[in-house]
Amino acid sequence: MAELLDAAEEVFAAQGYAKASTNAIAAAAGASPGTLYQFFKNKEAIAEALMARYLTRLREAHGEAFDPAVAELPLAAMIDRIIDPVVAFDRANPGFYALLADPHLAADMANAKRPAQQAMFERLDLILKTKAPGLPPEQRALTAEVAVHLFRGLLPMVMAATEAALPAVVSETKRALSAYLATALPPGTP
Repeated sequence: MAELLDAAEEVFAAQGYAKASTNAIAAAAGASPGTLYQFFKNKEAIAEALMARYLTRLREAHGEAFDPAVAELPLAAMIDRIIDPVVAFDRANPGFYALLADPHLAADMANAKRPAQQAMFERLDLILKTKAPGLPPEQRALTAEVAVHLFRGLLPMVMAATEAALPAVVSETKRALSAYLATALPPGTP
């Protein structure tokens, strides 16, 4: 089953969810389509199982990235500690990105990613609460949500970057987030 999910990750990353087929996944795993169907009834079931596996890994990466202690760091160091593990996770799991970015994803699959997104918003909100305790809760939540969406908007560029170009792309991503947070947080916020 793990080999089928590994193969599905490769196929989804290479072809996208909509173009991927169960036959291609079975072939990539070195298994017959019949073997695949013993474990998964269809492509959607494979994607659901793969998403569950990603969410477990994502929680671990978010635990490192969104540790509330990062709020005590200067803004640039805080952004480094948040962005670096998230980028590493996304680059190491291109199938996850392919599933999240595919507009043809079934509604229940799209709903499966919402808890991870909500956790990201909530954790960043908690960090901002510690970093800028005077920021009103509604503004703080909006700031966290905008920062996450800014990152997600730049994620296609991060994912498409070659290894040689990646440091510059990540640096620019951090610069954009730093500029936004520096103006969104109250003056004097470290």
